[in-house]
Amino acid sequence: MKSLYVRIVFTFVMVAMISGILGLMLTGLYYQNNQQSSNEQKMIDIAQNIKVQYEQNPQMDLNAYLTHIAALGFQIYLARADKQGQAYGSPFKHGKLTEQQIQAVIGGAIYRGMEEQKDRLQLFSYFKNSLLNTAGLPIETKEGMAALFIRPDLQQQIGEIRIIAAILIGLTFMISLVLIVILSRLIVRPVNVLTKATKQIVAGDFDAGLQLSRKDEIGELARNFSVMTREIKQLDQMRQEFVSNVSHEFQTPLTSIQGLARAVLDKETTAEQTESYLTIIEKESKRLSAMSKQLLTLAALDKENKPLNKTTFRLDEQIRHILITLEWQWMEKELQWELDLPDTTIHADHQLLHEVWLNLIVNSIKFSKPGQSIGITLTDSDAITVEIRDSGIGIAEEDLPHIFDRFYKADKARGHSSAGSGLGLSIVHKLVALHQGAIHFQSQPAAGTTVTVTLPRL
Repeated sequence: MKSLYVRIVFTFVMVAMISGILGLMLTGLYYQNNQQSSNEQKMIDIAQNIKVQYEQNPQMDLNAYLTHIAALGFQIYLARADKQGQAYGSPFKHGKLTEQQIQAVIGGAIYRGMEEQKDRLQLFSYFKNSLLNTAGLPIETKEGMAALFIRPDLQQQIGEIRIIAAILIGLTFMISLVLIVILSRLIVRPVNVLTKATKQIVAGDFDAGLQLSRKDEIGELARNFSVMTREIKQLDQMRQEFVSNVSHEFQTPLTSIQGLARAVLDKETTAEQTESYLTIIEKESKRLSAMSKQLLTLAALDKENKPLNKTTFRLDEQIRHILITLEWQWMEKELQWELDLPDTTIHADHQLLHEVWLNLIVNSIKFSKPGQSIGITLTDSDAITVEIRDSGIGIAEEDLPHIFDRFYKADKARGHSSAGSGLGLSIVHKLVALHQGAIHFQSQPAAGTTVTVTLPRL
């Protein structure tokens, strides 16, 4: 499998080559449409001037005259009907005129060799040192009519420029290749750093340093990667804490259950102690069952979007029913209730909303002090709003952004039995979101907490 570095270098080289080929083809097209006829007409005009100059001075030596003209930077070929043709200046390397072409020019026709060549790469035909690539017209000599063919001697006129241009193009291409190799490595380097950082994260090292000063897409990727790393680190820390908490939550009641059960089985207790121990065993079993239920609920919500089984029911009656169910808990603390629950009908999942109110009301009861009051207000307008207020221990400001984070517990100093597993509000948040609603917390330490849940009516 090719590395990204090799792919980038290969891509740049191919781009350079394809660009060169396309540029050559387009330049050839431009030459064919805009320059070829003009260049050929210039050669015909020059040949016409040579012809006129000689015909006006027929006493001149034609060979000497054409030799001098050729020395000015032209290749000339003079062909007579009954003699072998003669070249002046640099020899022609390619091509040979047919007898028909020569006779046609002697007969008065003009030969346009560049147009007749019809080379696929018209630009190259201009530089081709061929007798066929000439302009020809008739000329009257002392020995009769002849055909004069002429083209520029590019080796003499622009030979040095051609060499310089070839060197320039060659060096430019080679330098481009070197720069592509070097700059591609610079492009790939931050990707390699990200790859190394990814391997470190896989190995459990979340402190991989990344270059965040870049302002381009790689820098943005590095910044997003750093954010992701911090989130993964935080999630891993919460996971470890959750495993520790859950292990403790399960281990503590299991240890109590095992010890009390062993004491009962060994008949080391009185009838009164046995009854007390069995009551404790039942209580601890219920704790384990509630925690297992929370874990299963969260796992089911994570697996996929749970389909809502919506029905129409009275929301105020649902909340009152939950208060009756929890009566023994709030009566034990002698809590007071301030209720404003007008008749309100909602179309939602009855069972899932029951879990929402149960979790929120249980939290308010749990963290309220004896004798305090809890208020619940139900408002029905464009949307349905449920507000639950308590004057309990409250939540610190720095903990508020994390209260819906899974496994997060705001007050880590509280005992495990009262603090719970840190899953309840995560479940509540997910259930409210399933109903396309919103939940908001306002709280201050020692001043209480207000939870506002907004749900659509349908």
